Amino acid sequence: MDRRRGGETVDRLMAQMTLAEKIGQLNLLAAGEGLVTGAATATPLAKRLDAGQVGAIFGTKSLASARDLQDRALAGSRLKIPLFFAEDVIHGHRTVFPLPIALAASWDMALIEATAGFAAAEASAEGLHQVYAPMIDVSRDARWGRMAESPGEDPHLAGAIAAAMTRGLQGDDPASPGRVAACLKHFVAYGAPLSGRDYDNASLAWEDLLETYLPPFAQGVAAGAASVMAAFNAVNKLPMHAHEPLIEGWLRGTTGFDGLVVSDYTGIRELTAHGLGSPATVVLRALAAGIDMDMVGEDYLAHLPALAEAGLDAPEAGLSVPAERVRALIDRACARVLGFKARLGLLDDPWRGLTGSPPAPDRAEGRALARKAAARSAVLLKNDGLLPHDPAARVALIGPLARDRANMLGTWSVSGRAADVTPLFEAMTAIAGRPPAHAPGCNLIEEDWLVDRLNVHGVTVTRDPRPEAEMLAEAVAVAQTADVVVVALGEAKEHAGESSSRLCPDLPAPQRRLLDALAATGTPLVVAVFAGRALALGGVDGRCGALLYAWHGGIAGPEGVADLIFGRAEPSGRLPVTLPAAPGQTPVSHAEDPTGRPWTGRFVKFRTGWLDLPGDRQPYPFGFGLSYTEVDYAPPRLSAAEAGPEDRVRLSVTLTNTGPRPATETVQVYLSDPEARITRPARHLVAFRHVDLAPGATREVVFEIGADLARYPLAPSLETARWVRDPGRIVLHVGPNSRDTRPVELTWRA
Repeated sequence: MDRRRGGETVDRLMAQMTLAEKIGQLNLLAAGEGLVTGAATATPLAKRLDAGQVGAIFGTKSLASARDLQDRALAGSRLKIPLFFAEDVIHGHRTVFPLPIALAASWDMALIEATAGFAAAEASAEGLHQVYAPMIDVSRDARWGRMAESPGEDPHLAGAIAAAMTRGLQGDDPASPGRVAACLKHFVAYGAPLSGRDYDNASLAWEDLLETYLPPFAQGVAAGAASVMAAFNAVNKLPMHAHEPLIEGWLRGTTGFDGLVVSDYTGIRELTAHGLGSPATVVLRALAAGIDMDMVGEDYLAHLPALAEAGLDAPEAGLSVPAERVRALIDRACARVLGFKARLGLLDDPWRGLTGSPPAPDRAEGRALARKAAARSAVLLKNDGLLPHDPAARVALIGPLARDRANMLGTWSVSGRAADVTPLFEAMTAIAGRPPAHAPGCNLIEEDWLVDRLNVHGVTVTRDPRPEAEMLAEAVAVAQTADVVVVALGEAKEHAGESSSRLCPDLPAPQRRLLDALAATGTPLVVAVFAGRALALGGVDGRCGALLYAWHGGIAGPEGVADLIFGRAEPSGRLPVTLPAAPGQTPVSHAEDPTGRPWTGRFVKFRTGWLDLPGDRQPYPFGFGLSYTEVDYAPPRLSAAEAGPEDRVRLSVTLTNTGPRPATETVQVYLSDPEARITRPARHLVAFRHVDLAPGATREVVFEIGADLARYPLAPSLETARWVRDPGRIVLHVGPNSRDTRPVELTWRA
């Protein structure tokens, strides 16, 4: 891919542009009020366009509006420099796919790439050139609402997803028809807030930053991602919108990234609230750090002209920058904006992507892909022989999400429509040929004030005015008429997402009371949990015979669940996050560092653990998921028990499907380094592979193991970090999840 496409055009424009025109290119605005019909329109956005003070716009809702805005921008630009158009396309555009955390549960990179490719085609057909995706913040704290958008808790899986989504969105060239520029976000460690609260800061060892939170960005850059968005948080006391060592140093210096870096919404202005100085001071700190475009705040527009004339002397902030340096930084940022537009083909053709050709892809194909993705993303956590269920048997469907549409879309589905969702009641009816007996059973939540908060973006949660006792009695009566009850529980769409941190990430109290009442009937229960985060499910599995973690699955999420319930699809999802046993057991991950007094899996005095966690309640581990069949793992084998640093060792494991149904098994390889210079994770994922197995089939799976897998960083500081590898023993763990593995030891010679 030619990253210098249009380089001569960029140089020519830079030589011709005035300082004001250069600063205008750094201004990224929301479509907002847009344009009103009539040439004399004088909205704030229109005035900016007429003055050539806008470089890009996000949030357009149609091809026609994008064309109108581009026409206005070209008319207002002396040099006819076009806009580019962006939007939040997090898990699909018009066709809403499962949440990113749900797609991560598929562990299927081809599927993830396909969903991103379809989203790109839909977005491009509506005049979009850039999408704010993929979100690749490693997340291990279930309290954090934006876990919904994340790839989960593991950097290896997150990195694979970053590359797959980048390929899907951009193809070989983001300027090609039906493609858009990816924007990796949020750089960096946004998913590691100290308290689980959104926007809170991260303080962590540099080793953790280098080994856990930065690698997914490196893989996204290696896959060709054209842009990156900075995070709201501070990392080790320095806010990311002013973090020159990480943006200009690591991102551009270490990975070689040469694309565009954009701020998040008013992120530059918020540096003052972080305590970094006056508005003019933080503008200069952001520009020097490498933030090329200012989203919404217009702080670059307000302060850079004066700074370019006089420079800045701010001893209270430890900053003294002469005017010529400010002008050089403006030139650097403007050249990057123009280079991004050149890479998108817009400097050659300002109407690239705005002609309606190619048209949007077939929505029916997208729906079929969404239904497949929903089925492959759902994770079967328990099954005592209840699933798959015979469509001819008497089935009841109970729960507050049984007939829900809007919440199924999940958070950040900005261009989706609830009307496109087929609710679970209708999906089950279509397969069984008759409707299930039904009762809502309870309200989704019981607090009136929380209903108001969840309905912030439109009504998705309503309250049944009947007394809870009446609703429970109705549900119990319905359950007693059925052979099996499917119970649809979980979260509202705005329970998860931005600014939706939860103190207690578990099922709301009315739903737990409903589950208790239904369990008391003795009718077998299949519980389907629709959620946007890793909910604590301790005790739920003891009240049901089957448990399916269905996430928020998008427009076809309930249809994918119905396919699994009735055996039209095989469960193959695996958890991309650990599900805590109790709400307070977070943050939690499979890759925690060991202690001198390690947890035994149950409470033991003077060992790490939780005094009030019952011994029979365990987390569902990362990588866990069941099938409708049994897959046997033979002991893993190595081609050599000892190897040199340049050798490649073959790690083999034989799988056998001993059951009557086909399976897609996700074979996982974890590594432990029990003798190192610093404490290393108890185990961390280093490889995985999907394996299709017919009933009775046996297959050998082979991984190549190199010494590089045992490298780790030593980082007294970011600047002095170095990667090392020790000779000696490592342990490789092979199995179907991070807990149920078989070990084999390998010794590396010096």
